[in-house]
Amino acid sequence: MSRKGSRSSRSLAKAVSRSARQRGQAVLSRPAFGTRLSDRPAQSPFDAPERWHEPRGRTMPRIIVEPPGREYFHPITPSEVRARILELPERFHGFVDVIQFSRMTRKRRLFPLYGLQWGTAVYLYPIEESLVETFVQPPRPQQAIETRMYGGRWAEEDGCWRLYWTRETIRDFYLNNILIHEIGHALDVRNRRPQDRERFANWFAVEYGYRRSERPSPEPVPPS
Repeated sequence: MSRKGSRSSRSLAKAVSRSARQRGQAVLSRPAFGTRLSDRPAQSPFDAPERWHEPRGRTMPRIIVEPPGREYFHPITPSEVRARILELPERFHGFVDVIQFSRMTRKRRLFPLYGLQWGTAVYLYPIEESLVETFVQPPRPQQAIETRMYGGRWAEEDGCWRLYWTRETIRDFYLNNILIHEIGHALDVRNRRPQDRERFANWFAVEYGYRRSERPSPEPVPPS
């Protein structure tokens, strides 16, 4: 069975400066990858959100690092990513060929993402250097729970919701949630419906990301 599965994103609705932006779900470029971004499927290769990387069957993924962009930074390093992947059970190796640290662009500021899986590639996106994210609406319950699990602190201020991180907490969030979640999508060759794929990736991130530490964690319920 092909591992060229559907793409997905870790997303939150967000506002930056004077313009509202949304951490939305990613547009899918072809039906083979499923539908994740908007209700409108992409109409051409130009709708692809990233550079496509052909599957190579690597045991350890090749890592590509792009400059994060002005006022942004990559919260984790390539060496941390490699070390974290090696901590996963060996049966989960070989599903990801490329991990790309992508840059923040003007277009991506309109629909920014934490992470994205497309085929056998995982893309990780930078975050504000200020470590403060501003949102136009309160987080959904699952979003609030998930970010707080990794040390994010929410506050309602001036009619907006702000999510505060530290260098340590955002590193933990990316290494043990975003990265592991997207790897979970890459190795999920069974599920096809977006809801099922997201449920599996969420479970995988808790079981093989969050639970790896000694902090208290909820008992995961494997997806049916």
